[in-house]
Amino acid sequence: MRAAIPPRIKLEITLAYLATGNSCRTLQRLFRVSRPAISNFIPEVCDAIYEALQEYIKVPASEEEWKVIENGFRQRWNFPNCYGVIDGKHFVIHAPAHCGSEFFNYKRTNSIVLLAVVDDNYCFRYINVGCSGRQSDGGVFQQSSLSQALEYGLLSAGGFIVGDDAFPLKEYLMKPFSKVVLSKEQKVFNYRLSRARRIVENGFGIMVSRFRIFEKPIACLPETIYNKIIKTCCALHNYLRITSSNNYTPSGSLDEEDLDRGQMRFGSWRDLKVRFSPMEKVHSNHSAKSARNMRDQLCQYFMGEGAVPWQERMIF
Repeated sequence: MRAAIPPRIKLEITLAYLATGNSCRTLQRLFRVSRPAISNFIPEVCDAIYEALQEYIKVPASEEEWKVIENGFRQRWNFPNCYGVIDGKHFVIHAPAHCGSEFFNYKRTNSIVLLAVVDDNYCFRYINVGCSGRQSDGGVFQQSSLSQALEYGLLSAGGFIVGDDAFPLKEYLMKPFSKVVLSKEQKVFNYRLSRARRIVENGFGIMVSRFRIFEKPIACLPETIYNKIIKTCCALHNYLRITSSNNYTPSGSLDEEDLDRGQMRFGSWRDLKVRFSPMEKVHSNHSAKSARNMRDQLCQYFMGEGAVPWQERMIF
């Protein structure tokens, strides 16, 4: 019998596949390993990577761990009582045979949805991947285990996560004012919330720009995409962000604000053509009065005790 392919070579090929998006045919020429062998072991290696790194993706298990995240948002992003930022993205895939419209989304492409909560350091703390693009974006959240946990008091009283108009306004989920004409206070609130929410955009953007497999529609079985490829890339993103942030996200990679001039310097990932779409915006007036009151109180806080010197420069 011929010698087995060494584990190191399998790992190198799998990482090259995720990082470059090269086809198995191209990888076959680069590594001199047969295409059937590559297509067979890549899912296995993805499983091994995720098993080894899944501890880097975890929902905080104690009040102290939650408080570390809240303190990060308070100190770095000037948004107190925030425990994470939620968003979802549609990752474009090749439609499987005989799937009909199961994966067909509002952008008229076929996709799989990744719903995620990101902490103050651009790391994924919760991921829910596998819903087909046909499902409404609000439905993806409502069906998630996170929604159920939040409803039953996952966060401490007064704590919340933030999101955009794709999500419902709740006491535990703050979103921006969506009216056409906004007061000064509402504009300031939207700016302060967008400053925190920009973290999740950068988290997704950095991951997709570093793992070029997402640059074009992924030609794998859906189960392989969401159970192996996307989950593995999320784990690798967190691992590299935590252990090698200077190399993984060098200066200029992330969005930065010029607070003196009131300008935004966008991260380099925004210049790349990444193959994912944001969740569809859903406008709804059916939020609870208590949630609206809570948002109004935050509005007043940001205009008073919680004001920062530059906020009015950033809204005009």
